Amino acid sequence: MANIGFIGLGIMGKPMAENLIKGGHQLFLHSRSGVPEDLVKTGAKACQSAKAVTSQSDIIILMLPDTPDVEKVLFGHDGVAEALSLGKVVIDMSSICPIETKKFAKKINDLGCSYVDAPVSGGEVGAKSASLTIMCGADPDAFEKVKPLFELMGKNITLVGGNGDGQTCKVCNQIIVALNIEAVAEALVFASKAGADPAKVRQALMGGFAASRILEVHGERMIKRTFTPGFRIELHQKDLSLALSGARAMGVSLPNTATAQELFNSCAAHGGAQSDHSAMITALEHMAHHTIK
Repeated sequence: MANIGFIGLGIMGKPMAENLIKGGHQLFLHSRSGVPEDLVKTGAKACQSAKAVTSQSDIIILMLPDTPDVEKVLFGHDGVAEALSLGKVVIDMSSICPIETKKFAKKINDLGCSYVDAPVSGGEVGAKSASLTIMCGADPDAFEKVKPLFELMGKNITLVGGNGDGQTCKVCNQIIVALNIEAVAEALVFASKAGADPAKVRQALMGGFAASRILEVHGERMIKRTFTPGFRIELHQKDLSLALSGARAMGVSLPNTATAQELFNSCAAHGGAQSDHSAMITALEHMAHHTIK
């Protein structure tokens, strides 16, 4: 059993922490929205700050919305860095900027501690079922040390490379997911506008080369209009911003990523920033003057 700190208990973080508790570990928890009472009832300890979490933990996990949030929790007042001691491990499972991740890792390494960037894919469903895909950037020894924890939260666990490479892989993931959502949305709008039943079109496509996890899960969300967030549009906007800013810095063109971002921007402008990213279809419906039925 390890003493594990977990900071950030939102849609993803809470079930991930629950799976670590089920694995027999002692957790020390902190979240700006407060620690859920049901986690405390399992024996986890609520802490008043990231510093307090770190002082009681050997491994500290972060699951936060964006790069500035991670920087503040790590290096701000009462942050993780204030309580780090030799040999502790910091794991950032948030989805943030790869370039900043390398800077954060160096600062943590300079304190005699290990840093692992380990963003995830799989959404709320994957977090609850402990089936997340986990993309890691770390020193191999640090990765092997924490891999048993990852195995309690996910199934497809890959050491991609050094610090920052995990976050780069996550940006790639978000590009592919966004473009797949766009493809499925366009197809279903086309089918419905042409007079076909989009549910039956989706069923037929699931048996062919067009089959995908996005068509299976998000296609159903689009048809049933179930846009309660598993992964919010505003978070996917953040991830595509990382992709586009990185591409600009490297002189790379990502034209379809830019289009997907504009569709998300349209959704947000119409009040959909908090909706599930499958609601991208609503932007296409606005342009088609047609809602799928």
